[in-house]
Amino acid sequence: MATTRRKASGTPSNQLAPETSSIDQLVHYYREMLLIRRFEEKAGQMYGMGLIGGFCHLYIGQEAVVIGMQAGLEDGDSVVTSYRDHGHMLACGMSPKGVMAELTGRRDGYSRGKGGSMHMFSVEKGFFGGHGIVGAQVPIGTGLGFAHKYKNDGKVSITYLGDGAVNQGQVYESFNMASLWHLPVVYVIENNLYGMGTSVARASAVTELHRRGESFGIPGYSVDGMDVRNVRGAADFAIEHARTGKGPILLEMKTYRFRGHSMSDPAKYRSKDELNRMKAERDPIETVKKLLIESGEWDEAKLKAIDREIKDVVVDAADFAQENPEPDPSELWTDVLVEA
Repeated sequence: MATTRRKASGTPSNQLAPETSSIDQLVHYYREMLLIRRFEEKAGQMYGMGLIGGFCHLYIGQEAVVIGMQAGLEDGDSVVTSYRDHGHMLACGMSPKGVMAELTGRRDGYSRGKGGSMHMFSVEKGFFGGHGIVGAQVPIGTGLGFAHKYKNDGKVSITYLGDGAVNQGQVYESFNMASLWHLPVVYVIENNLYGMGTSVARASAVTELHRRGESFGIPGYSVDGMDVRNVRGAADFAIEHARTGKGPILLEMKTYRFRGHSMSDPAKYRSKDELNRMKAERDPIETVKKLLIESGEWDEAKLKAIDREIKDVVVDAADFAQENPEPDPSELWTDVLVEA
């Protein structure tokens, strides 16, 4: 596997070299990103039918970020993120059936039907949540980094946050502690340009978000988050930095969501021309699809076969989530307190 773990020569100091991906790697990325896309499309459909309640924040358009980052991780590494989390769960290897069952509030969901979209966990897969409070996952991710250093287990914490969270005070308290204690944390800012409905330019005095760790001595890099090869190259560099004892590092993933902030958001704060242009020119799945076809080893028919396989997986998950029983009322009293 050919992988780049360096800054690119001749590029600005805040940018990293993309991975030189093999065809097998590109197929893997295509399949994993497509699973997230089709799952999220089905989740949106089920929400519209009233089968999913509460909040539902879709990840459509941002798939390259989590798939590129996850590809660089090892077993035992930790991941924590915000409430736009279904894609992260699937990337970690959590079951589509279990995730969809939680969305519909069913017994065999990852939180036994009690957490819903924003509150699922899998210690087995190293996924420590979805969190509904803006920026709240950053201190948790920093704590996971502290645990890895305390145990001296050689693992890292990947802590995702959005551009809307970067102005939260708890984020900078976390940066300070992570740098002071030299913790193995990779902070990944998924900058999709709009925190809820407010553009970064209207909310942040400094819009170069990769610079937000400078005052704490945390190096930061800007990454094209719409190209999985760029994400993977940055992931390898940043994870190696954290894993080899060099302390925290920050990656700003410049990405874009194709849907509103949540299912209840009509997204009237951006133009249709902007959205259509991004879909036509920057779709991360279409980028990889084009590369595969240009390689001569894959064609439309083969790629459509992958799509059919993925759709079958998602339909099975949706069927399971609707047929699975609701939790027993006694579940109201479980997972409330930790047993001493």
